[in-house]
Amino acid sequence: MVLGVSIAALLLIFSGGLQYMVHIWSEQEEYSHGWLIPPIALFLIWQRRDDIATVPFNGSWAGVVAVVLSVLFFFLGELSTLFTIIQYAFLVGLAGILLAMTGWRGFRLVWIAMFVLIFMVPLPTFLYANLSQKLQLISSEIGVWVIRQFGISVFLEGNVIDLGTYKLQVVEACSGLRYLFPLMTLGVIVAVFFNAPMWKRILVFVSTVPITVLMNSFRIGVIGVLVDRYGSEQAEGFLHDFEGWVIFMACFALLFLEMLVLTRLSGDRRPFRDIFALELPPPIAKDTKFAPRPVPMQAWVATVLLVLAVVPALMLPKRAEVIPARAAFAEFPMELGAWSGRPAEMERIYIDALKFTDYVMASYVKGGENGVNLYVAYYESQRKGESVHSPKSCLPGGGWVIKEFDQKTVDGVTVSGQPLRVNRTLITYGDQKQLVYYWFSQRGRVLTNEYLVKWFLFWDALTRNRSDGSLVRLITPVREGEDVAKADERLVDFAKVLAPELGRYVPD
Repeated sequence: MVLGVSIAALLLIFSGGLQYMVHIWSEQEEYSHGWLIPPIALFLIWQRRDDIATVPFNGSWAGVVAVVLSVLFFFLGELSTLFTIIQYAFLVGLAGILLAMTGWRGFRLVWIAMFVLIFMVPLPTFLYANLSQKLQLISSEIGVWVIRQFGISVFLEGNVIDLGTYKLQVVEACSGLRYLFPLMTLGVIVAVFFNAPMWKRILVFVSTVPITVLMNSFRIGVIGVLVDRYGSEQAEGFLHDFEGWVIFMACFALLFLEMLVLTRLSGDRRPFRDIFALELPPPIAKDTKFAPRPVPMQAWVATVLLVLAVVPALMLPKRAEVIPARAAFAEFPMELGAWSGRPAEMERIYIDALKFTDYVMASYVKGGENGVNLYVAYYESQRKGESVHSPKSCLPGGGWVIKEFDQKTVDGVTVSGQPLRVNRTLITYGDQKQLVYYWFSQRGRVLTNEYLVKWFLFWDALTRNRSDGSLVRLITPVREGEDVAKADERLVDFAKVLAPELGRYVPD
């Protein structure tokens, strides 16, 4: 009874964040496995029902502390409207309830189920973007190696596999994350029922990452071979999706093969049904002596705290995010001092991936000098999955290699009343060189550190109810024989005429 009331109160408190999480399960294939995780967690608890039925409930004050922390983080998440905080706080609260009720001895019986629940929560956007970008690069490189084993001439440009007559774009959907997240969940379950020493169980779980990367890369390679042999339709429609399903099932099969190999290498000749001991628990014997289990004081305290938190949680006013007034980039001038610009349009595939509110991209020239390419992406809200993408992660996707990376203060230039400090990076692509300056303009702050961007996003959402912000990037080519210092001078000169204009389009 007490356990049911506390869980019901927890669900009421966190209902908004949980509803948004379920929405993500429906909208993003990478998290579509989320529907299966709660039933799996319940099954894992049911598997231990015999032990749970006989263990005494001693309670733990650590569980009460976890419940208090979860409620505090709920209010922080609500006030900042950052759903990730709310969703992880829910798991802390659920673990706190069980710990307050059962104590550490009982909690050890269900901690695996609690661990599995972590995989149903969508990753923070910036972690997801960085992970996806890295996996795309790895998958592209290995996929090209597979294609070349068939004697096919292929060229790799970042995430673009050029077969001559057709180009394969290894986009976010092909990064392997939609296999990795569910396979890691299955890896936990497989490890639980793997009747072997702990180090082997951990190895099976950890191996889900390289298995996913290698198999996804193999899939990309096979698609490249099929496209070269039979045409571009091999990379589209039902066949493309069916190949993905086959690869996932192959990954699952490799986990079982790995268990069998690990067992045989140690000289264990047991049949596989004993190695992978997935059995339903027998009925509880009639003569089982149940431990006396009065409800611990800690469980009562945790339940009362949650019930008291329900009303303020439900009555907490929904904060309407402040969206500052600004001019649209369609009005951005193509004449900046002595610099003359020509606007450019971004391809739809990149617009859909970056999810910005507004952007400007243009190439500016001054006299007969080399030009400067300007790109500014503005986000009116960064709370629900849309956020700035760091060039440090995105540039390698185009095939560029970062040769130098440091910070630089641009003398004589201020943005939002602050001296302009930028990330300065020299990138190469074959014989080509480019110098890049970029910074993050975030609600009156000029930042170069991606993690500070995330911290101030949380802080400003909490204290100012704003999460707008932008990325500003300047690129200039470094011609053969040209001193990089000359390229620096060019970017500094352009930054001086750009900075006074930004305030209309990127509000403080």
